[in-house]
Amino acid sequence: MTELLRTESMSVVYGGLHAVNGLDLRVDEGRLVGLIGPNGAGKTSFIDGISGFTRTQGAIHFRGKRVDREPAHRRARLGLGRTWQSLELFEDLTVRENLQVGAERQTVGGFLLDLVRPGRQRDQSDVDWALDVLGIAHLADRLPTEISHGQRKLVGAGRTLAARPALICMDEPAAGLDTTESEQFGRRLRRIVEAGVSILLVDHDMGLVMGVCDEVYVIEFGTRIAHGTPAQVVADERVRAAYLGTKAGI
Repeated sequence: MTELLRTESMSVVYGGLHAVNGLDLRVDEGRLVGLIGPNGAGKTSFIDGISGFTRTQGAIHFRGKRVDREPAHRRARLGLGRTWQSLELFEDLTVRENLQVGAERQTVGGFLLDLVRPGRQRDQSDVDWALDVLGIAHLADRLPTEISHGQRKLVGAGRTLAARPALICMDEPAAGLDTTESEQFGRRLRRIVEAGVSILLVDHDMGLVMGVCDEVYVIEFGTRIAHGTPAQVVADERVRAAYLGTKAGI
């Protein structure tokens, strides 16, 4: 398989606290990889680190290039996208317009052209593609206030997808979804991967993670304690101990 993302001894340190401690992780092209762990394990800090929103130690390689010294916007231009835990859509824009915001790659030339021609026609092909992949084309002209919570989650993912990244890091995208919505969301995640975009998924919904991921990494106190297929991870005694047999299904 072709390597897309690889971290080597990556750490995130806040003061004297190691939120992520020497973590090695790999995502290959065409894969949906889960990253799970108890609350406070360092999952969001890891995503913040690889996407360039917090300082890291160790090496981060993306698409064959070392990027740990690159700012967030350059990593994004290389095709490293992410979603956020808080779902903040533009409520006064349609679903299509929300995705168009994500698809825009603002340049100085484009900014000046917007000043001269504020109503200029923009290329909609990436937006149309993202709407189709997520199965929400029929919602394109609706406002976020007019659609369900599950559909809003898809719009949030669509904003990142419309930029045509090679990899999307998703931080708790299924938070607040009921079982049916989570299952539907999982099917959409598989469609994203089938469309050629890899995913690194962080979520507390173990039914979702174990049901859609090709492989799963488990961390505790910022350190990797297990890695394998969902079946291998569920059977791992270290993982069971970390979760203490909670309702997450571990």
